[in-house]
Amino acid sequence: MGIFDTHAHYLREDFGDGLDGLLAGMPEMGVEKIMAVGYDLASSAEEAELARRYPFITAAAGVHPENCGGLPADWVEQIGRLLERPEVTALGEIGLDYHYEGYDKALQADVFERQLVLAQKLDKPVIIHSRDACEDTMVLLRKYKPRGVMHCFSYSPEIAREVVKLGMYVGFTGVLTFKNSKKAWASCLEVPMDRLLLETDSPYMAPVPHRGEKSHSGMIKYTAAKMAEIKGVSAEEMTDICRENGERLFGK
Repeated sequence: MGIFDTHAHYLREDFGDGLDGLLAGMPEMGVEKIMAVGYDLASSAEEAELARRYPFITAAAGVHPENCGGLPADWVEQIGRLLERPEVTALGEIGLDYHYEGYDKALQADVFERQLVLAQKLDKPVIIHSRDACEDTMVLLRKYKPRGVMHCFSYSPEIAREVVKLGMYVGFTGVLTFKNSKKAWASCLEVPMDRLLLETDSPYMAPVPHRGEKSHSGMIKYTAAKMAEIKGVSAEEMTDICRENGERLFGK
């Protein structure tokens, strides 16, 4: 079984004319499935079109907390229409992000909650982004108990336990391979094998030994190897388990 990168962004603005060549080479790198994730209306539509063209790609449509400003009046309906397409199987990435100054907490919460309601209505899994906003995120997850994943997990083992108790999955990126990622290692150790997902967050978060480079799904093997070391299994077994988990969540 091959790799399932359950969270990546593949947009022309990041990869330019090399995008199609990169994606065409994924099978040779052992990558068999990719979840291409949108973060606003335009990127969600672009990822959906990519998924239509490449059978091994599935897409997610949603509005990221950093992209909440200036949305058109019908933005929920636009996301809903994208989710009607067969190649769009999840709603994301959505959530809360208080990392940078100037964020609008009330606006982020409103956009997040309206998308959680839409996911329930359409019975779609969600991809959650949460940075420096743990408690407010958990309040809404406890309220709605969505089917989905907390992506690029950065919180404590205790929060990881609660996310799993809510029925969700936990995704880890190349951060696992960073030298001082002790909290991520502890959280990964806490998550049961059947709730772990591998992801790159491409083009970000490149794993060691590619840290600082533009990430892509072919690099996920380094994250898989570190996750396998933490969980005490082989890299091949870890890759297979995470692929099965991703297929169970996203239905692909």
